[in-house]
Amino acid sequence: MERQVPNYEYREYFSKRNEYCLLIPTWNEGERIKTELNRLQNKDIPKQIDIFLLDAGSTDGSINDDLLKEIGVRAVLTIRMKGQANAYKAGFSKVSDEKYKGIVTVDGNNKDSVEQTMEFVELLEKGYDFVQGSRFMKGGYHENTPLSRVLAIKLISNPLLSLSSGFKYTETMSAFRGFSMKIIDDDRIAIFRDIFRSWESQWYLANIIPQLGYKVIEIPQSRIYPKGGKVPTKINFCGNIQIMAQLIKVATGYYNLKK
Repeated sequence: MERQVPNYEYREYFSKRNEYCLLIPTWNEGERIKTELNRLQNKDIPKQIDIFLLDAGSTDGSINDDLLKEIGVRAVLTIRMKGQANAYKAGFSKVSDEKYKGIVTVDGNNKDSVEQTMEFVELLEKGYDFVQGSRFMKGGYHENTPLSRVLAIKLISNPLLSLSSGFKYTETMSAFRGFSMKIIDDDRIAIFRDIFRSWESQWYLANIIPQLGYKVIEIPQSRIYPKGGKVPTKINFCGNIQIMAQLIKVATGYYNLKK
């Protein structure tokens, strides 16, 4: 199947150095993405995994070439189309062409325990195809998560996707994940389709991967929202309604390839 991938600008600072890569979508994350990258650097992670930023056209100065070179980021893909799925389609396509063995993904908002990145790689090396980070399983941790978000995850998305996928999830909203390249290149999954534009691809992958018999595991992670003030999130009320509609479509097989 021909890939339907959005156009992007590619800016590379280093050549390929590792077998695995870390994809970080970002858009006007300001100091949050800078802090996250510094946390990765403090654990020497940029030397162990190639980092790609998937930028939706940030205008806040957070995508600074000198800083990214200093941190050890491999490249930036600038995708001038909003939507998480568009960013990931561009990133997945690029690293598939580069023949990486596997991928780790994480949000660029400095909420996740990015110091655990190489733990995802270790599980992929052990033969798992999909590694889902979970703040709700034993050993996981979350702080200042909005109550509405906790209830939506525990009472709606987790039961819904667990039932439809056949894998009992304790977390379905975290983008801290690991993928073997087999998943990205699987024509039965066909992630490179225009039908995926925002968050629906995240739920779709969690749903379809276990159905196809891939080896799936959850790993405990931490996800911490800042204290006080407005909770930084780009998902508003309308966005939550959209997510609910997408979850129902995913669970009922709307995005699956028709046989």
